[in-house]
Amino acid sequence: MGIVTGLLLLPLAPVRGTAWIADHLLEEARRQYHDPRAVQARLSALNRALDAGEIDEDTFEREEDRLLTLLERPARRSARPAVRTTATAPAALAVRTPREPGRAR
Repeated sequence: MGIVTGLLLLPLAPVRGTAWIADHLLEEARRQYHDPRAVQARLSALNRALDAGEIDEDTFEREEDRLLTLLERPARRSARPAVRTTATAPAALAVRTPREPGRAR
């Protein structure tokens, strides 16, 4: 990115920074949602709700199947590529310096 391109894209820096933050928040929310300890805690709460009569058997079965599916798929989630962003926050604001002659990338 040249200096002219950097200057022209500078007004977009807040938008790019916001998108970067949103991507990281989404990834953290997904990580917490699929955390096995959190899923097991939700299963325990579901069992307590059934025992207390707060939910019926059909609701329990549906939710239990959904939660057990989350527990059974950790390998597929970790194999999925990470969310790609257009730029990282520091790189979006950085100005690159020219390379030294004769130096390979």
